[in-house]
Amino acid sequence: MTEVAIERGMEKVIVPNSILKFISFTIMALLLWAAVNLLGWAVTTKLANNDVSTTNNVTAQIRDQQLACLAKNVYHEAGSEPFEGKIAVAQVTMNRVASGKFPDDVCQTIYQKNIFYERVICQFSWTCDRSLKFKPVNPDNYDQSMIAAQKVLLENYRLPGLSDALFYHADYINPKWNKTQVAKIGRHIFYK
Repeated sequence: MTEVAIERGMEKVIVPNSILKFISFTIMALLLWAAVNLLGWAVTTKLANNDVSTTNNVTAQIRDQQLACLAKNVYHEAGSEPFEGKIAVAQVTMNRVASGKFPDDVCQTIYQKNIFYERVICQFSWTCDRSLKFKPVNPDNYDQSMIAAQKVLLENYRLPGLSDALFYHADYINPKWNKTQVAKIGRHIFYK
């Protein structure tokens, strides 16, 4: 058995090499555990904050473009809804961006189109129904839509019951989705 002599003041303490290895291993394991937990905390915090800044280099110009797209989506989807309904639509849009199931860009998610059985399917119906030129018919509704978009995109404001919501439809239609309903706000029913 190998031993190491450690001087402690005036006395010498003999420590077996196996104990030194055990101490060294324990310290390394604790450091690794701390690093993994710190990384897990950082990832959890980012997800909890719904940090959907799609790149590390989001410029003011990109953020303005994202805000304009989100406000336009809120206006067309929930312009006449109460403020909570506008927040809900903005939140679902951002949930989609963060989900990994849709593009990781706000505007790309809103304007995403898929072809299904030779038919163009838009994520948000207004993007198929309207031209890309935009002038709000009701400026007050647009202003409220912009405020809702700012709160959700820039301030990470969220409605607790919609943290998993990715889909919604108006209450006067029935798409016969096999999804779990999580809320009804205004004229919209929300699903995860």
